[in-house]
Amino acid sequence: MTLSGCLVERKRLRYTPSGIPVSEARISHQSTLTENGSERQVEVEMAVVALGDTARWLEAAPLGSSIGIHGFLAARGRNSRTAVLHANTIEYLEGNENGTILQEED
Repeated sequence: MTLSGCLVERKRLRYTPSGIPVSEARISHQSTLTENGSERQVEVEMAVVALGDTARWLEAAPLGSSIGIHGFLAARGRNSRTAVLHANTIEYLEGNENGTILQEED
């Protein structure tokens, strides 16, 4: 799954008990899509979580920046059915050359 939009909220970087970095954020997405032959305005905010090196890339993205997140949807936790986008890669869509995927910049 890929979602692009504006980074609207980010919590402080934290670490799991085993020392893995975790970054949590919210991304706001707006687009116009076609559904059943009619155009539809789509506006949604999605919770995002990133682990490891990807958490550091999410932490480095300035609030208000346009980013693309490639990942998968999963439940927030064992006792929650709320969906969270788990980021595998993060891409800046502005502010760098052609939206280079951050994990490939090393």
